[in-house]
Amino acid sequence: MIKRRYTMKRGIIINVVLMVLILVFAIISMNSGKMNLSPLEVLNVLIGNGTDKQNLIVFDFRLPRIVLSILVGLGMGAAGVVMQSLLRNDMASPGTLGISSGSGLFVLFFVVFIASTGKSSFIALPLLAFVGGLLAAGLIFLLSYRRGRDISPIGLILTGVALGSGYGALTTFWTLKLDDSQMNFMLYWLAGSLWGDDWGYISILTPWVLILLGYIFYKARILNALHLGNQTAQGLGVSVNRQFLGLSIAAVALSSGSVAVGGSFFFVGLIAPHMARKLVGPDHKLLIPAASLAGGLVVVLADTITRTVSLVGDVPTGIVITVISVPYFLYLLAKAK
Repeated sequence: MIKRRYTMKRGIIINVVLMVLILVFAIISMNSGKMNLSPLEVLNVLIGNGTDKQNLIVFDFRLPRIVLSILVGLGMGAAGVVMQSLLRNDMASPGTLGISSGSGLFVLFFVVFIASTGKSSFIALPLLAFVGGLLAAGLIFLLSYRRGRDISPIGLILTGVALGSGYGALTTFWTLKLDDSQMNFMLYWLAGSLWGDDWGYISILTPWVLILLGYIFYKARILNALHLGNQTAQGLGVSVNRQFLGLSIAAVALSSGSVAVGGSFFFVGLIAPHMARKLVGPDHKLLIPAASLAGGLVVVLADTITRTVSLVGDVPTGIVITVISVPYFLYLLAKAK
């Protein structure tokens, strides 16, 4: 069923290499920034021998941002793999399906009606983003459904693009009515700013991402079957509708939680699965962790660049991700032609 040009041993080695690279860039990121710390100083902080200033820099500013970068990348990468496999379309992602835009609309709702009243909580924002993403996904499937026919992947993509544009227009219109602080927040969120670098948000996002990642990895064999087509999957004994629904909800939850506290990083959900598929092949037992790690690596690398390289102004991480990812994506398109 799955070509074995990519061996299990090769896939495991690549996943280990990706983990090591994430660790390396995380260490570099902790040593980099406007207030430089040497590797020895960072080590002293981690073992409890740092000064108050060094502890503040590492534990309050840099480490939460690094952890958030990794979590957002893991979530978006895995969500992109699931969507591309379920729809059997390499252009599917939380962004192209309009799910990120739906989540963004509810993030704006949070900013206007909850955060402005001072009643915000760490759990409210991810939950609202999930509700927005779930409603967006449900509307897409509802509009694409035709009785007695399988849902067309191309139809889903086109419907998602159309609805995403509508959500984006509503978000922009509503954003124009915000005050200056709310406007700045939404502009940076839309650009991908990794704004939720607070241990409170991270404590909510961490189990959210890890549990859903575990569920998706547990369903790797099911995704292998579904990727071959619904009829083939049914012939292999897969309950297509039930598994499709469960995996879709998991992907929506992952992407919505990630963008809620990280910002609009939909491009990671599009490019990370492509990178992983080139490295480890189509077997989801290897592809899911590889895409997740590739997403984490891309976000950590981009965030390290924004804090290390002297750029004009405070450039959001999402913009850097787009700049470094677009050339590779164009290369993939050219090679596919």
